[in-house]
Parts: sequence; C-alpha cells; structure tokens
Amino acid sequence: MDKLLIEGNGPLRGEAAISGAKNAALPLLCAALLSREPVTFTNVPALQDIRTMLRLLEQMGVRVDRDGDRVTLDAAELATPVAPYELVKTMRASVLVLGPLVARAGEAKVSLPGGCAIGARPVDQHIKGLQAMGAQISVEQGYVMARAARLKGARLFTDMVTVTGTENLMMAACLAEGETVIENAAREPEVVDLANCLVAMGAQISGAGTDVIRIRGVARLHGTTHRIMPDRIETGTYLCAAAVTGGDIRLTGTSAAYLDAVIDKLMDAGCAIEFSRDMIHLKAPPRLTAVSIRTAPYPAFPTDMQAQFMAINAVADGTAVIRETIFENRFMHAVELIRLGADIAIDGNTAVVKGRPQLNGATVMATDLRASASLVIAGLVARGETLVDRIYHLDRGYERLEEKLTALGAKVRRVK
Repeated sequence: MDKLLIEGNGPLRGEAAISGAKNAALPLLCAALLSREPVTFTNVPALQDIRTMLRLLEQMGVRVDRDGDRVTLDAAELATPVAPYELVKTMRASVLVLGPLVARAGEAKVSLPGGCAIGARPVDQHIKGLQAMGAQISVEQGYVMARAARLKGARLFTDMVTVTGTENLMMAACLAEGETVIENAAREPEVVDLANCLVAMGAQISGAGTDVIRIRGVARLHGTTHRIMPDRIETGTYLCAAAVTGGDIRLTGTSAAYLDAVIDKLMDAGCAIEFSRDMIHLKAPPRLTAVSIRTAPYPAFPTDMQAQFMAINAVADGTAVIRETIFENRFMHAVELIRLGADIAIDGNTAVVKGRPQLNGATVMATDLRASASLVIAGLVARGETLVDRIYHLDRGYERLEEKLTALGAKVRRVK
C-alpha cells in the first residue's frame, strides 16, 4: 500500500494548474446515461473515483473512449442497468446512476453505496423523491430496486440539503412527464455545472444555483460537448498549503467565484489574495492568525475544507473554534493531527484548536479524502518527516498531488 513521505521544507512558491472538479465530473458522467447519443466531456481529472465510475458505466453497456482529459460516452445500448456492490462499495457517488437509469431504462438495480466513513449520508432522500415521481422502489439484499414505465413530474421537498440527492432527482426529472419542482435544493456550483450540461443536451431547467429548481421533462436528450468546471476544493487545499507554509503561489485554470467563504477566511488569517477570471494569487504572512469556522451548505463554508483549516489553525497564532454541522463523524483527522503535536479538543460537533509554534513529523493515517489533505498540509509545516499512510483516499480526489506540490518546492514523495 502506498504512503506519502513529507519533509517540512519552507514556503511553497510558484504556479500550479487546477484540475477538473471530481464532484462535478461524477454526476456529469452519469448524465450521459440519459441520452442515446455520444456525450463528450473535457477537463476530466485522472482520479481513482473517475476510473471507478467509468468501469461502472462500461459494465452497463456504455462505450467509453478516453484520450487524456477528454472522455466520450456512448450510452446508445444500456444492456445491464445494474450497479454492482464490487464497484459501488468504494464510492458513494455511484448512487448517481439511479435517477438516470430509472428515467431512461425504466429500471435500475443499484447497490447501497460505500465511500468515506464520515457519517451516515443516507440515500433515503433519493428514494423518497423517485417514489414521488411514480417509481416503485424496494431495498433487497443491499440493493435499491427501482422500476417505472415513465416517471411523472412532481413537487419534491428534501428533508435536508443534499447535493447528490438534488443531482439525482434533477437528472431523473429531465425525462419525466410534466414538470418537477425540487424545493430545498442544493445550490453548489457543481449542481449548476450539471444543469448547464443537461440544458446543452436539450433539458428544460431553471433555477439551478437557487433552492428551488424547476425541470420540465422532455421526450429525449441529445449529445453535447461540455467542459467540466475547475475543482474548488483542490483549489482551496493548495491555497491552505501555501498559507500554512508562508508561501506565495499562483493557481491557474480556477476561479475565486466558487470559493468566497474560503477566501474570506484566508484573508482573515492574514493572507493577501488577488484573482482574475481564471487565476488566484495568494501571498501568506510568516505566521497566520487563527480563524474560527462553521460549516454549512453552499454558499457558506464548505465541509470539504474543514479539515484543511483545522491543519492551518494548528500552527496559527491564537485559538480557533470549528463547528461541523454537515457530517456527524468528520473530526477523525483531529486525532492524527494531535500525533503531530497539535492542541485540539473535541466536544461533539465542535473542535477547539489552540495554535502552536511548531508541529513535529510522525507517522499518521488518513481516514477519508479531505482528512488526508489536512495531514499533508500539516506535514508540509512540521519539523522532520511525516509519513501519511492509506493515501488511496488522496488518489480518489487529488490529481498528481505529489507532482504539483514538488513543483511548488515541497519535499513530497510516494513510497511503497
């Protein structure tokens, strides 16, 4: 099993290109199931989760043609509308095939998903919405079994804001009969990116980016070519890595428009940040000021950046309070940061982080994707060597992480 060996090496400096967004790419790849015509995506990141999704689509009968960051999917023949446990167990986003399969093929058999162990994240909102649209659904032996001759438009209200739930129901509604209204919809940029692609395929969608999305179903969708948006969480992670090391970096192929809450907090911490349409420049002070955060659905502070800010607060000047309101089990990285010398106290969904002048290298274990990133960030500023175990989590969400960090001056290498 691969590990990452990191040696604290001073400020990060230079330029790095941001990859396409994993959390946008996964639902977009599933959207290709809605059309009998080829759909082409560009700026597709080379990640383990993407490879898993492409294998899942292939076993359903989708033809996959990949050339670098360009992927063309041809779902003219859907021979097997099944998502087996062997593929789904490693990736929660695989549940996103459920809505498109029921809408297009009239049936689906999808294993209950796996993925990061950061909370329950049930799929009941997906099931409830599809049932309201007329699907007959049962859960048998760990599989969601769904059937519908043709889905019918309905008024849907999700009990909680769910990104994948909004995406699944929005995709299903594109081929439903009549109008579907999704209330309490997720507002994330990835939802908007998916809606833009669906509209380019012939869907009738309005309100994406607000908490009420309206979809008028059409008989069919056609093919298109769509460029996947930049990864805002990868962007935020590199900004945190530069900030914690007192660095000076430029990130290209990305946008500050998706990261208002994160950039505001980095500026509160003492960083100088400039940006243009597709570039962000950050210059950090010698030592950051501690900043408190509270996670909440977009456009508030993203839960996927909470772990990275815990790492930078561990060496910032002052004390920060971090409140996690999205997932009930997302402080597992705190124990590993404490192994590096961080002063962190956990009480339920609240963490109190007292900044220390120095962390010290140690062997730590990644517990989920963003926790892995927080340990890398801490390792960049720790004295001596930090060995991060179980980095297969990182490979699920960060493209060529060690290459990009090395190009910025970090001492990072993969070891067996």
